[in-house]
Amino acid sequence: MGTWPVFLTAVSTILGAILFLRFGYSIAHVGLIQTLLIILVGHMVTIPAALAVAEIATNQKVEGGGAYFMISRSFGLNIGGSIGITLFLSQAISVAFYIIAFTVSIRGLLAWIELQYGVALDPLWVNLGMMGLLTLLMLTKGANVGVKALYVVVAALVVALISFFIGSGPGNPNLDPTATIPEILHTPTGTINRYGFFEVFTFIFPAFTGIAAGLGLSGDLKDPRISIPKGTIYATIVGIVVYVAVSFKLWWSAPLEHLAMDELYMEKISVWPPMIAIGLAAAAISSALGSVMIAPRTLQALAVDGVFPDNMSEWLSKGKGVTNEPVRASFITCLIGFAFVSIGDINAVAEIISMFFMVTYGAICLVSFLEYMAADPSYRPTFKSHWSISLEGAVLCIALMFGMNTPYAIASIVIMILIHAWVARKGNQSGMVRLFKGIIFQITRSLQLALQMNDDDHFEDEAGWRPFVLAISPDSFKRREGYDMVRWIAHRHGFGTYMHFIKGFLNSDTKKEAKQSQKELVDWARGSHSRVHLDTIISPSFTSAIAQCVQLPGLSGKGNNLFLMEYDPKNIENRDQLLDNLAILEAADLDHVLLRSSGRAYGNKHDIHLWITPDDGDNASLMILLAYIIQSHPEWGEASISVFFIHQGSDDEHATKIRDQILEGRIPIAEQNIEFIQTNSEEEVTQKIVNKSGGADLVILGFLDGELAADHGALFERYHGLGETMFVHSNNAKIIK
Repeated sequence: MGTWPVFLTAVSTILGAILFLRFGYSIAHVGLIQTLLIILVGHMVTIPAALAVAEIATNQKVEGGGAYFMISRSFGLNIGGSIGITLFLSQAISVAFYIIAFTVSIRGLLAWIELQYGVALDPLWVNLGMMGLLTLLMLTKGANVGVKALYVVVAALVVALISFFIGSGPGNPNLDPTATIPEILHTPTGTINRYGFFEVFTFIFPAFTGIAAGLGLSGDLKDPRISIPKGTIYATIVGIVVYVAVSFKLWWSAPLEHLAMDELYMEKISVWPPMIAIGLAAAAISSALGSVMIAPRTLQALAVDGVFPDNMSEWLSKGKGVTNEPVRASFITCLIGFAFVSIGDINAVAEIISMFFMVTYGAICLVSFLEYMAADPSYRPTFKSHWSISLEGAVLCIALMFGMNTPYAIASIVIMILIHAWVARKGNQSGMVRLFKGIIFQITRSLQLALQMNDDDHFEDEAGWRPFVLAISPDSFKRREGYDMVRWIAHRHGFGTYMHFIKGFLNSDTKKEAKQSQKELVDWARGSHSRVHLDTIISPSFTSAIAQCVQLPGLSGKGNNLFLMEYDPKNIENRDQLLDNLAILEAADLDHVLLRSSGRAYGNKHDIHLWITPDDGDNASLMILLAYIIQSHPEWGEASISVFFIHQGSDDEHATKIRDQILEGRIPIAEQNIEFIQTNSEEEVTQKIVNKSGGADLVILGFLDGELAADHGALFERYHGLGETMFVHSNNAKIIK
């Protein structure tokens, strides 16, 4: 099949039962202006969906299943399967809708039979009989007979519309385009209550679903990537023109009361009235044929993808003959058709169809928008629309669902969630994951570029210091203390990068080791709700590893400003690696922290002790900020911070100034937890720290790089008996605001 079957299937549905039965109804209930608005709003949904369909169809090989296939291959089986099931149901229910419309079209014939032969045929039995004939036709002849019938149907529609346009009615005495019938219209047969905009929109919207009719033939098309876009877009354009023309003709040709009382008043305007009934009958049957051809193919595609239980999927997926005709799926479709035909109320069935199709159109538009946002290089459609059109279609679908019928909208969403939960047992979310990974990548990329473009030297002074911490360790799998400190610091206020160091040269073996180590790190960190970027670095020496890492941009898009290393006092190589490379850190203008592990693993995470000496001029503010940042992590949420100022005189202006900054800067340190301690010697300072903070879970001390030149690390080994101890060096004083 080529483009014509797509066009004919779509246009026969677009110019179908709703056009004949509900446009005069709309003119009467909401007036000409609002009817035109309904056409506009309807196409503000269908045109974005048509363009999105064309885009998705030209990006991939489209197989059987139509809209379901496109959505599932972009969103994954979880979302695609959920939408596919609701799409199938809406298509199957549409069969019943068009059968009911057909019975309306032959009302004159039924009246004649009753008059001539005295046989009053119940419309319900006519509906069931037609449904039976349609079932027999599809189970024995398949899709080919349906496509061949479309040529006859479209010809009948064209003749019926020509007959209508050249005819003339009694005329409308009130040519006010906003005029409607009274709120309650009394007629010889009873009263008619006037409907509002959204109610009429709900009844008319199935007319706009013709766009989806041609999609279902995707598995039977020679080249779906050409036929689907062309056929769908051409049919949509024809539909817009005819809808507007029919609206004006009805408004001009008939009193509003007549349009409200007779849903098929087009017969009274037509130059040959029977042609309207013939056109409606042909349109209804063709639309029913279209739906009964498409729905089984959607169901069969769902079964092929294994959305249903295994036995059910295997049974439904099997077709007949070389064309794989979905006979079994057709049987299920017809059973659903019989169930809804028995309702008999065309408005009630229209509401259900409208809601299901609205969900489908919204999903198609959303797929197109998300594909644009993800900017995946593999998404290369030969037909392109603008992302804003797809976004508008998706948002409008959601808004209209709630405007049409809020309980139905809520029920539809709940049903979708339940179906998704059921389908999700398969666990295949690759398409959706790919989309959202791409979107997150694009957002992160934009933010990083924005940070870099707007960066300036006064950022920290103006906005306050925040940590961009970089940590390197060869002992990642031996101790967690260093990694834990990075994730606490980076949890809320900054960014963290943790690098596992692998000594050696880059080759296939070390690369394999690095990949395995990173996987283990990610698996390890997943349970701790980490917000740290984890990676590995292969380098022949620790010095070269540090030099490489400090030159790389941080995860934030800005450079890192804090370097952290951790060591075990029983194995001081890591400590010495830091001391040997202080010149690199100074050149990179990085504050640095050395974490001395004690084996306690931070105890109960209840007490943080800060010891500030007169020499900690620049260090003090960074020490206080780090304590506050660590305390803000949920694991330290119950911790209290105590600050001890060491001084050697009766008064220390610097300590008093820092104390005032703490209290004025809203740092959560109680005033009674700030203590001034006078000492006379360095040995006495060390002893007081060990005595007072021996039970603390984290102790924070400052150090100066100059102190290390003389003792090369002996400073860090003075405090035996303390728990985890963090030594902090700041290149410049931070501002506590």
